[in-house]
Amino acid sequence: MSNVSNVENLSPQIIRQVTKEISSLCRNPPEGIKVFMNEEDVTDIQATIEGPAGTPYAGGTFRMKLVLGNNFPSEPPKAFFLTKIFHPNVSGNGEICVNTLKKDWKPELGIKHILLTVKCLLIVPNPESALNAEAGKLLLEQYEDYSLRAKMFTEIHAKPLRVSEENCSTEDKTADGPLAKKHAGDKKLLEKKKRDKKKTLKRL
Repeated sequence: MSNVSNVENLSPQIIRQVTKEISSLCRNPPEGIKVFMNEEDVTDIQATIEGPAGTPYAGGTFRMKLVLGNNFPSEPPKAFFLTKIFHPNVSGNGEICVNTLKKDWKPELGIKHILLTVKCLLIVPNPESALNAEAGKLLLEQYEDYSLRAKMFTEIHAKPLRVSEENCSTEDKTADGPLAKKHAGDKKLLEKKKRDKKKTLKRL
């Protein structure tokens, strides 16, 4: 995946056109999609796509990137998932294979259309043009196994980390940290319950 800017290789007209569309998408993004503009390099187009409900990707947030080539829009951009994902149409390095970015590409198709197409790919994968042969085979022959693997990848790579109590105690060992205060509060509450219990027993 190339990180080289293509700004100097694109005409000012194309750069203005891309900038205008990205600005519009940032203000009014499609449902479940967020677009991020890099003001220093408009050819660095990144977005996040929420995993659609009812799919193994539900609950995950997948970051992706579009790479505009020297001949854009005559030639389609390349699309990559930056978030690791188990999907028939996504290769090991994150490259996305979809007809819109291949034989069905038309120069008038915009960035919004590409993002919506990639989102649709999460709902309806195409095992016929699989870049991940294992995912494509599982999807066709053992859907449950495919779904479980895709869910596992989503859980590990596309969901925010949950901070465990163990991590909290490791990070917050100071005597006046929030966790220390919580433990002190718990201790006081426990002592109060013990006193109340003794009073009740005395009355009996």
